[in-house]
Amino acid sequence: MRVGIHQPHYLPWLRYLQKIAHSDVFIILDDVDYTKNGWQNRNKIKGPDGWMYLTVPVSSSLGQHILDVPIAKGDWATKHLKALETNYRRAPYFDLYIDGLASLYRQQWTNLAELNVAMMQFYVACLGIKTEMVRSSQLGITDVSTLRLISLCRAVGGTTYYTGEYAVDAYLDVNAFADAGIELEYQKWHCPEYRQLFPKAGFIADLAIPDLLFNMGADSLEILLAGGRPAGPVGSSDSTVEV
Repeated sequence: MRVGIHQPHYLPWLRYLQKIAHSDVFIILDDVDYTKNGWQNRNKIKGPDGWMYLTVPVSSSLGQHILDVPIAKGDWATKHLKALETNYRRAPYFDLYIDGLASLYRQQWTNLAELNVAMMQFYVACLGIKTEMVRSSQLGITDVSTLRLISLCRAVGGTTYYTGEYAVDAYLDVNAFADAGIELEYQKWHCPEYRQLFPKAGFIADLAIPDLLFNMGADSLEILLAGGRPAGPVGSSDSTVEV
């Protein structure tokens, strides 16, 4: 059983959704420290002049877990919905998804993790991904670093951990996985070129998932999967990967 693990991201980008789609179980890593200026509260969409951030304002403190991060007061949701409507209303499949997305934005969100998980569930359903998703905070794992990942995999019956090159290079203890009897596979993925609005701005890779859905509709999952496949094990001759 292949397991993917990642912190909850806001409006997750395409590589994130590919990791979910290629996993049998995906663990939402919500009980680790929040990362300031990362992807947990922002992502990129496309406009006439190129990409722009949509950022959820938060009130976080050093060492605070993602699941405890409160959303700051303000009318950010209205602004984000307006930005999506303004920049994508001419996309061919805009009408297919905007009502469901608008209903999410109109809820009163006070917690970042709850918002991100709800958004993720919405997009996974839109794409037709059937992967089981579990929150790490529900599993009671207290280990850290590589041992935490191994314990999380074991908790859901995983035999393979689906990782990326950055983790392997930065902190992952490959030998610890081997000793635990869990195989490592890395994520080999590039962003396929697909139809986008605003051609004068050129094709922009690795945008948030609304860009793909609004432009490509029911073909989105096929395009997403065309960008890569599980590869490995780590250390095999085919070891080039983008993260």
